[in-house]
Amino acid sequence: MRIANIEFPKYPVFLAPMEDVTNPDFRMLCKRFGADMVYTEFISCDALIRDIPRTLQKLTINDAERPVAIQIYGREPGPMADAAQMAESAHPDIIDINFGCPVKKVAGKGAGAGLLRDIPKMLEITRAVVNAVKTPVTVKTRLGWDDDHKIIVDLAEQLQDCGIQALAIHGRTRAQMYRGEADWSLIGEVKNNRRMRIPIIGNGDVTTPERAKECFDRYGVDAIMVGRASIGCPWIFRDIKYYLDNGNYAEPLTFDEKKEIIKSQVQSSIDWLDERRGILHVRRHLAATPIFKGIPNFKETRIAMLRAETKDELFKIIDKIHLSL
Repeated sequence: MRIANIEFPKYPVFLAPMEDVTNPDFRMLCKRFGADMVYTEFISCDALIRDIPRTLQKLTINDAERPVAIQIYGREPGPMADAAQMAESAHPDIIDINFGCPVKKVAGKGAGAGLLRDIPKMLEITRAVVNAVKTPVTVKTRLGWDDDHKIIVDLAEQLQDCGIQALAIHGRTRAQMYRGEADWSLIGEVKNNRRMRIPIIGNGDVTTPERAKECFDRYGVDAIMVGRASIGCPWIFRDIKYYLDNGNYAEPLTFDEKKEIIKSQVQSSIDWLDERRGILHVRRHLAATPIFKGIPNFKETRIAMLRAETKDELFKIIDKIHLSL
């Protein structure tokens, strides 16, 4: 499978863009475990063109994480084109447009998934970004605004006509947010539309190796994205890739190996930010990681782990955790 001039292996598995999750240290970790492409956190075009320091920091990418996409969002063609040019100066492999974020502060202001209610403007933005840069442009969106407006089959053709190089589809509507099950049937319909010439990437509820294989086999997508299932579990890419390539399961990582991975993520987060902010950032991963599930009487330890304010304190707590608790 190819996106523009980027060649991917059979069964590509991508790390989905996630705000406050896919910063450089986490992207590098997922890359280490086999993610075929990674995406930045989504970047506000308005904040980018105003040179907001924290937003500019999101443009930081490393050669070791390539291929990497910078994702931007906004509600007007002009600022989005300007932001795309700024993003291009960071030399990503792809510039991705976010037309899928469902949260109120984004969609409610007419950006992200909010543009599913204004398709002419969505297409105008897409054309403006494509025309503003030489870097390949892709789009990530949803099935539609709600169950009565699942427009993705026709929308996919319209976006393709704007010149994008690939389309990622989350199998939910904006109204669903992240509730219920992702509906892949319409993703498959887009992929099987003979008028579609660009790669189709499926996203939503890819949480196991078996589900990943089903998405490829049943719906025919060119690639899949793993999002929330990677939080606190970056080795999911290793497990999925091995299963897709070999038809059986990779040898499981030990409990201690997984603890060391989590600790390395903490250290990388601290290195990227600083001790206080790095620990705050990684708490979401500590809360979500499946490695501590099933340990008896773990509630107090979990609370202590999430309240730890220094690396030494946090590591002492993690080191004392054993499956025999």
